[in-house]
Amino acid sequence: MPWPAALLPLAADTPDATDTLRETHQNVTNAASFIEENWAGWLYLGLRILLIVVIAAALRSVVRKSLTKLITRMNRSAEAVEGTALGGLLVNAERRRQRSEAIGSVLRSVASFLILGTAGLMVLGALDINLGPLLASAGVAGVAIGFGARNLVTDFLSGVFMILEDQYGVGDKIDAGVASGEVVEVGLRVTKLRGDNGEIWYVRNGEIKRIGNLSQGWATAGVAVQVKPTESLAHIREVVQEVADGLAKESPWDERLWGPVEVLGLDEVLLASMTVKVSAKTMPGQQFAVERELRWRIKEAFDAAGIRIIGGAPAVDEAEDAAPADPAAAVAPPSALANPSSPQSLAATPIPAAQIPPPAAAGPRISK
Repeated sequence: MPWPAALLPLAADTPDATDTLRETHQNVTNAASFIEENWAGWLYLGLRILLIVVIAAALRSVVRKSLTKLITRMNRSAEAVEGTALGGLLVNAERRRQRSEAIGSVLRSVASFLILGTAGLMVLGALDINLGPLLASAGVAGVAIGFGARNLVTDFLSGVFMILEDQYGVGDKIDAGVASGEVVEVGLRVTKLRGDNGEIWYVRNGEIKRIGNLSQGWATAGVAVQVKPTESLAHIREVVQEVADGLAKESPWDERLWGPVEVLGLDEVLLASMTVKVSAKTMPGQQFAVERELRWRIKEAFDAAGIRIIGGAPAVDEAEDAAPADPAAAVAPPSALANPSSPQSLAATPIPAAQIPPPAAAGPRISK
């Protein structure tokens, strides 16, 4: 069946195979020429980027390993000192290890951020990317994030400086103002405390305005005893000194006491009592135990020596010498109305009916 003339393709519309091959050859030639002209630049750019990445990775690895070795050396020195007598008193190896690990983690993170961030910017610069708008946008975003997360930044910076300055560590008993207790965990943002009743306090580092560390250095145990003002001060000092000598020779109090127990003297003198103050320098955190033991021993020694303590039971001689109590002291005085002849009783006697005059007779009523 013959095709209609309208459907037959025209000769002018038929593509020439020669023109197609020529055009393809031209495109391939142009691509080859472009690659030949720019391959050196691409190779230089690739090698430059690869060199930047390799140097950044190597530098990051060297810095991290150096920080790790430094921290390990610090821990070893702490463990070496811990075995000595001075180290057992002044150095807490576990606390120092945790502190060094925290500092090392922060330093490694900061070093990685700086090295990789600088390498990234160098790679973008090698690709001829304009870093001006990027840095401007990053600056604006950083300012916005800083205003929005200023509390988080404050907590983080406060935590870093607390760790660097060794203000407190795990196991210390501190008073942070908003809460007090034993430090369970020290973080860069939050410090975890165990309260006296067992509760856990999560305190943000940025909220801590002052810190009272009760576990650093040494502590002071103070005991105040009230006695009668008639007691002999020399006798009291002698008894307390015997108690102090016995406490310093017994274990474990000989390790907890860092100084001799001293009788400071009279802290207060009143008409009915006087207060004797006793003090001792103790191991950090052991002052309360030493105070309780001192009170216990001083009370027993005073009872054995016959020294009267205010608030205790009266002595036997004092109870015997006291005058007998008047049995009529608790009886109320008699009333004046109990005596019929007393003026008060006569005044309260009712008037007899015969002595009351009769009422006057009513007269005639006159009315208009």
